[in-house]
Amino acid sequence: MLQINDLHAGVEDKEILKGIQLDVAPGEVHAIMGPNGSGKSTLASVVAGKEEFEIGKGEILLNGEDVTELDPEERAHKGVFMSFQYPVEIPGVSVTNFIKTAINETRKAKGLEDMPAGEMLKLIREKADLLEIDRKFLSRSLNEGFSGGEKKRNEIFQMAMMEPKLAILDETDSGLDIDALKIVANGVNKLRSDDNAVIVITHYQRLLDYIVPDFVHVLMDGKIVKSGPKELAYELEEKGYDWIKEEVNA
Repeated sequence: MLQINDLHAGVEDKEILKGIQLDVAPGEVHAIMGPNGSGKSTLASVVAGKEEFEIGKGEILLNGEDVTELDPEERAHKGVFMSFQYPVEIPGVSVTNFIKTAINETRKAKGLEDMPAGEMLKLIREKADLLEIDRKFLSRSLNEGFSGGEKKRNEIFQMAMMEPKLAILDETDSGLDIDALKIVANGVNKLRSDDNAVIVITHYQRLLDYIVPDFVHVLMDGKIVKSGPKELAYELEEKGYDWIKEEVNA
């Protein structure tokens, strides 16, 4: 699904990622953890194609295709979805209209015609019911006046509608209370399948109680320094990151 080979990237003259190697297979959930400033959000942004980051070396492959030079829109059309830590508000554009536009732009990129209105409406209703979203919510302006939990739930709804091959959740648990966290995690779990993959970037083990990863990776100083099963997250919660620093420097 996703292969990252010797990825070096940064902003202007500052290198942030210093040789990332990561393989994510279909059906897998990978969690990336690490202290502040380790490069977690930069990695998410580079995989999604955000243009303020410069790739100095390495490659990003999606289903065997090199997407390293593609812009964010092209990557989205190929199945990459990113949930942002701080979703943008778009006054005057309803959640439903935003979704319709996004889906039809992706269809256009694949040479398909717009989804028929009846089919679109049926899909919106199905996904809203799946995620327990009040349909009144869908007529509101995108993220305007939304609580933190509503913004995150809206992003999971977008993910459900777009059906991406690779979903990147960048600190999607940030600022959520436990009830909102459970709702978001439940949505992600319902959307997991053998045909997609999820990368969860988080500071906290608590999210991984609800979205259970197949693998946990520790990112420090721009490199993945340790990988392991889900139990590694509990070890990090208990011991912090100093023991890994000692292990790496030994």
